[in-house]
Amino acid sequence: MHIGTGSTQGKSGQGSPAGGSAEPQMQKIHMRRQFLREKDITVVQEKTLKQAIAGTVVGNFMEWYDFGIYGYLAVTMASVFTSGLPKSMSLIVMLLGFAVSFLVRPLGGIILGPLGDRVGRQKVLFLTMGMMVVSTALIGILPTSKQIGVWAIVPLYALQMVQGFSTGGEYSGATTYISEFSPDRKRGFYSAWLDMGSYIGSAFGAAMVAITTTIAENGWGANAMVNGGWRIPYLLTIPLGILAMALRTHIPETPQFAAHQERQQEEQEHWSHEAQEAAWRQESPWDRPGTMLYVIKRHWRRLLIAVAIVAATNTAGYVLTSYMPTYLREEVGTTPTMAAAATVPVLIIMALCLPLIGHLSDIIGRKPIYGIAVVSTFVLVYPAFQLLHHGTFWSIQGALAMIAVPVAFYAGVSASTLPALFPTESRFSGMGLSYNFAVSLFGGTTPLVSQALITFTGNHDAPGFYIMFFAIFSGIACIVMRESSKSPLPGSMPTVGSEEEARELVLTQEQNPNLDTSTMPMPMITVEIPVGQTLPQRPENIKPVIHDDKGTKESDSKSDSDKPAEATESPSDKSSNDDSKNDKA
Repeated sequence: MHIGTGSTQGKSGQGSPAGGSAEPQMQKIHMRRQFLREKDITVVQEKTLKQAIAGTVVGNFMEWYDFGIYGYLAVTMASVFTSGLPKSMSLIVMLLGFAVSFLVRPLGGIILGPLGDRVGRQKVLFLTMGMMVVSTALIGILPTSKQIGVWAIVPLYALQMVQGFSTGGEYSGATTYISEFSPDRKRGFYSAWLDMGSYIGSAFGAAMVAITTTIAENGWGANAMVNGGWRIPYLLTIPLGILAMALRTHIPETPQFAAHQERQQEEQEHWSHEAQEAAWRQESPWDRPGTMLYVIKRHWRRLLIAVAIVAATNTAGYVLTSYMPTYLREEVGTTPTMAAAATVPVLIIMALCLPLIGHLSDIIGRKPIYGIAVVSTFVLVYPAFQLLHHGTFWSIQGALAMIAVPVAFYAGVSASTLPALFPTESRFSGMGLSYNFAVSLFGGTTPLVSQALITFTGNHDAPGFYIMFFAIFSGIACIVMRESSKSPLPGSMPTVGSEEEARELVLTQEQNPNLDTSTMPMPMITVEIPVGQTLPQRPENIKPVIHDDKGTKESDSKSDSDKPAEATESPSDKSSNDDSKNDKA
């Protein structure tokens, strides 16, 4: 709030006419509007919301399908691309290729995240999808080590890196996109569909590998997969990718980002080009929105919270999906078909439960759901690895179901919780940095580290202890982070699903504990009150001062508490104040 230095006496600056009382001296006060109006609230139509969900879910489906088939074919592709190496070493080389793709993901997040905060979520998501589809399809036509020798691993690693780079913007962009589109009261439910698509994609990849293996080996012999059958799941990416790209072209930009761009455009129109350039030159990169340095300086606490949660989620998730086929084949001794197909029923059931868990988080909160995930990790994961070594179909299914419990409770709220840590202007960047750093350093290396731990310790339960280790940090992060269920995203106005809900929100806003307008980009207003008078509870109901090209004049509208007057909102002051209000995670 800013109090003007000047004051006025009446309308003319002179005393009142003879016989009348003198008008009081007035002071101008510049302040942010404190209460919401219906026009401030974003109403998302159900048809548009469904279109947005479909366009983002298909991308995560493709991402996990692409990475999933690499994990399910790891043993087979070790024979294809590393023939001549010892078996144990060739498997490590293939799992290293999986890890390499994740090591470049932070680079994708660092570049694509700020790009998404500048040009839009939809454009970047279309780019990431195209890169992912092309790189995966090209893996299906690579030459083998029998054709070009040890050099065969080089183009494989290169394409895996392209996949990793594109994925660096895919999940962080998709979670940002769907969270900004979802109504605040149902963000957990709608965002959970994103991870449901991810695990369905992984299950579909496992199913395609199992079906291809069965058909190829029955039709062309035991070596059919090594002799070329491994290419089929990769080449299936082409028709799937065409469908995914078509869906991506039709998704709109998120309403929250569109409003943020509109505010920025108004600011640019308000200031001259020379003034903008001068401000840019004088501004430190650490204080310049749209850069990673800005995100690190302003939101380092949130980044650490996100890293801890993502690390726990993905170490457990990648053990269940990408590493489990290798573990079952090498440590338990199942057949290749059994190893690929074993996770399919569990992944499908778990994926279908994710929207239900997301809906539950809309009711009881995100933090209790994470608490269930952490506790179930310590209770279920170690017994699950003990049960795996019984080797029967039902013991394996039971063990996988036990591991899937904490994974489901982690994944069911990730897409709604993580984006809510960051304000609108830095959301894509913050997600891109924290998510990809954690996934690259901890999640993507899980198959490699798990296999290495078993090799060097001789303990077949080592992957379970690895999962539990990261659950400790997730529990700490859960304790210190803010609850975001039912609340608007920081730096954004509330989002609802109907006009009726918007009206209800305005009428009940003073009693609503989930609304805090200090975290919203509320516009500035200028009002006049007598010198020495205390501001009323609703200052925006005072007769405002309207600024026009000829100077300043009083509004003709009446001061009415039931009908707030429309105050002029300065474009330079309409930018989001979320960073100053939300530095504390």
